[in-house]
Amino acid sequence: MDSGTYGSREFLEPAVWRARAEAHRRRVASWVEPHLERRGRGETHPVEDFLFSYYGYSPGKLRKWHPGADVVLVDADARDFGRDYLGTAEGAVLDASSLMARRRGTAEFVAELLAAAAGRPAQFGCFGMHEWAMVYRTREVRHSAWPMRLGAEEIAQVVESRGVRCSHFDAFRFFTPEARPLNVLQPTRERQAELEQPGCLHANMDLYKWAFKLSPLVSSELVADCFALARDIRAVDMRASPYDLGALGHEPIRIETPDGRAEYASEQRGFAERAQPLRQRLTDACQRLLDATRSPSV
Repeated sequence: MDSGTYGSREFLEPAVWRARAEAHRRRVASWVEPHLERRGRGETHPVEDFLFSYYGYSPGKLRKWHPGADVVLVDADARDFGRDYLGTAEGAVLDASSLMARRRGTAEFVAELLAAAAGRPAQFGCFGMHEWAMVYRTREVRHSAWPMRLGAEEIAQVVESRGVRCSHFDAFRFFTPEARPLNVLQPTRERQAELEQPGCLHANMDLYKWAFKLSPLVSSELVADCFALARDIRAVDMRASPYDLGALGHEPIRIETPDGRAEYASEQRGFAERAQPLRQRLTDACQRLLDATRSPSV
C-alpha cells in the first residue's frame, strides 16, 4: 500500500497545525526545561527526572510535535518534520505505510497487552510494596542521595508482615534477591500480557512508554497526555516508598499504617480511572494502524 492510499486523511490548515505544535511545545517545556537545567548542573530529582532516565525517551523527541497518521499538514515542508514525512501537492504527511512495515510488531504487541489489561478487574491491594521490596535487606539502593523514613530492620519488618503482591515484571525485576520469594506472583516478561491489570501504577505509567514507542504514528498530544499521567503516578509511587522526600515537597504516604494504605488505594483508583481513556485511545490507534496496513486476503 502506498502512502497516497493510506486510510482516510484529515487535512489541517496551517493556522491549525501551527497552533497545535506551539501548544505542545509550551506544554512539555514545563517538564523538559527543568530537567535539562538539573542535568546541566549535574543534579538529579528522583521524581521529576525518572521518566527521562528510566524510559530513555529524549527531551528533544518529547518536544517534537507530530499529528499522527492520516493527517496532511497543509502547506508544510516535509523536511521540517523529519525523514518519516513525505511531501505532497497539499503539504506534508507521515509515511505511515513505511513506518508500519517496521513497527507492525510493536503495534500488535501493544494492542494485545493493553486489551488484555483492560479486560481484567483492577486490583488495589498491593499498597506500593514494590518500592519497599527494592530496598529489602540490602545496602545498595537506587536513590542513595535521599534518606529513608525508616531503618533497615523496620523496612524489613513491614515487607515481611505485609507481604508483596506485585504483578508487574518491570517492577519485580528490581526486587532484591531476598524479596523476590516473598512476592505472591513471580512475573516474567513472557507472562506480561497474562498478568498486567489496570489498577497497577506501573502498568498505567507504562502507557507513556507505549505511546512514545508508537510515535510518530500517534499524535504528540497523546504522548504528552500519557506523560502527564505517568508523572503524577511517579510522585505517588515515591511518596509511598520508604524514601524521605519531604525536602522536595513530597509528603509521605505511610503505607505501613491503615490510614496510609487507604490513601494509597484511593490514589490508585484515581489513576486507574484516568488511565482507562488513555489506554483505550492507544488501543484504538493501534487497531486503526493495523487495519489500514493489513494485507488484503487473496
